Amino acid sequence: MLGNFSLDKVRNIGIVAHIDAGKTTTTERILYYTGLVHRIGEVDDGAATMDWRIQEQERGITITSAATTCNWRDCQINLIDTPGHVDFTVEVERCLRVLDGAVAVFDAVAGVEPQSETVWRHADNHRIPRIAYINKMDRTGADFFRSVEMIRERLKANAVPIQIPIGREDTFQGMIDLIKDEAIFYRDDLGEVLEETKVPRELVEKKRFYREGLLEALAEFDDLLMEKYLNGDVITEAEIKRAIRKGTIEQRIVPVLCGSSKRNKGVQLLLDAIVDFLPSPLDLPPVTAIKPESGEVVECRVGDGEPLAALVFKVQADPYGKLVFVRIYSGRLESGKTVYNATKKRKERIGRLVKMHANYRQDIKEARAGDIAAVIGLKETVTGDTLCTEERQLQLEKMEFSEPVIACAIEPKTREDQDKLGIALHRLAEEDPTFRTYVDAETGQTLIAGMGELHLEIIVDRLHREFNVRADVGQPQVAYKETITLQAKGEGKYIKQSGGHGQYGHVVLELEPLAPGEGYRFVDKTVGGVIPKAYMPAIDAGIREAMLKGSLCGFPMVDIQATVTGGSFHEVDSSEIAFKLAAIAAFQNAVQKAKPVILEPIMRVEVVAPREYMGDIIGDLSARRGRIELTELKGDVCEIRASVPLEAMFGYATDLRSITQGRGTYTMQVFNYEQAPAEVVAELTRQRSKIA
Repeated sequence: MLGNFSLDKVRNIGIVAHIDAGKTTTTERILYYTGLVHRIGEVDDGAATMDWRIQEQERGITITSAATTCNWRDCQINLIDTPGHVDFTVEVERCLRVLDGAVAVFDAVAGVEPQSETVWRHADNHRIPRIAYINKMDRTGADFFRSVEMIRERLKANAVPIQIPIGREDTFQGMIDLIKDEAIFYRDDLGEVLEETKVPRELVEKKRFYREGLLEALAEFDDLLMEKYLNGDVITEAEIKRAIRKGTIEQRIVPVLCGSSKRNKGVQLLLDAIVDFLPSPLDLPPVTAIKPESGEVVECRVGDGEPLAALVFKVQADPYGKLVFVRIYSGRLESGKTVYNATKKRKERIGRLVKMHANYRQDIKEARAGDIAAVIGLKETVTGDTLCTEERQLQLEKMEFSEPVIACAIEPKTREDQDKLGIALHRLAEEDPTFRTYVDAETGQTLIAGMGELHLEIIVDRLHREFNVRADVGQPQVAYKETITLQAKGEGKYIKQSGGHGQYGHVVLELEPLAPGEGYRFVDKTVGGVIPKAYMPAIDAGIREAMLKGSLCGFPMVDIQATVTGGSFHEVDSSEIAFKLAAIAAFQNAVQKAKPVILEPIMRVEVVAPREYMGDIIGDLSARRGRIELTELKGDVCEIRASVPLEAMFGYATDLRSITQGRGTYTMQVFNYEQAPAEVVAELTRQRSKIA
């Protein structure tokens, strides 16, 4: 049992979508209809329960994922509301890693948007069963059926409507339930009075067409239903629901619902679908883990009596310490007990266990298999760590995060601020795996790096409000990288004699470029003991250190394989430091022959604006070295997709407002890294020579 609910009655789900599709508004209605709150909080008023940070309330957007627990019918729903803005995609990624199912929310006017594709891809990677909810059916331009087609075409998903809307825009009144074969009308403003009735005569043909489509889609993978369908037998509501549940959990179909959360229509039926079609922890295969000592792969079976296996998926800075969010896959966590952090190889004590409701906490004595809870008191545990028992040490699959693409210098105003700044930056970096802070070796400046301008803006705002640190912030700078384009060999020696024991290290390296995104690979191909294996970690460390400093303009190097092919050692004088310094010299020697280049981040930009501004927008993006990939007209609106270097996108929000008289919007996310053109390299070299 988990609380008063058996595991088959538990749903761990997330609400995911593009920014402004209505995730938080939908979540607020879920809280209201499940009785968790007695007043609906509106995002526009800055009163949404789940958007509790002051920065979220001021901007009307979700910045950090918020968790809560509510009950519907006979089920417990552990729900996480995630951000939609691309700068905070990490919040979506790490939440999907631990969830069993997801509700993907789409704007009925815009359909599938750029961030919709990003979160869908993350859900595909983690094999998360989903249901789709077409929101904002009351808006001008809403088109349910076009949105369904976009899900099929752009997301390659088998989207199957289980409802179709009655009316649209200002005539949206309710929906036809294709499972029950009846119409549902909303008769009050709060959406609490529902009238179930026969399908209106003018919609019978449309209902028949889409109900046939639903049954045909289910018959493709359900033999019992196929037999009854082909024989013309009556198929019951229970049989249809069973088939939809099976198809959803196996990811053969994505059930599609509709509604208008803002107008309080459709959310109760969405809750029914969450309970009926999304999986419990028992419906999914056990997660696998690795025993660190042997590398053996083991299954973590769901159950309170099993050994503990829990994954830390989020850390939240707190004035009184830090809050660590965990998903328990097997076993149980108990307040006051000691657990083993297999990643850090340390014991940690559970201070308090709490259930979260946004930023409110409810103390609990224990959390069990299938649960999501927060822990207070863990000192060294961070995102991605595995908690287990010391007797059965396990490591769950690690979480990978994107590297920052933008950085800026930050300077504390006073000595007192300087003392507080280091602590605050450390706490924020612990909380956010895509945020980095470091000191520039050449200028001595403290730099902060993140996923976009808004990301850094929020970090600076939090430094001031939460940590009381006053600081001046420089202009954002692009996080360039360097790589090599040719294979090359290099040799490095470090020999030092100063009386007594000297220092001796000799390394021969071969460098070769890797495919984009592969990072760094170290290979030892020495034979005959020319370099003892004990010195290989020092050589590896030296190469990594040299890669951090770059070769052209001081940017970190990526996508390189370094192979040690030879060298020599001295029985008395060789040491780890000597081989590390020899490796640095060998790497620098090889890089000069390997034709190094600078890489710049390329952003996927999508602009939506009135069609009369289409030509001006395309011209402006082209002037920013952008490549136009797609132009599409949707009624009076145009949609333009382009790949543009990040360096050319600073200040674009202001320029787009000017071009479109404030009527255009855009989204931007990292697409890939490409070789920077000669003029960019020349400018970067000039700036570096100034500093030198």
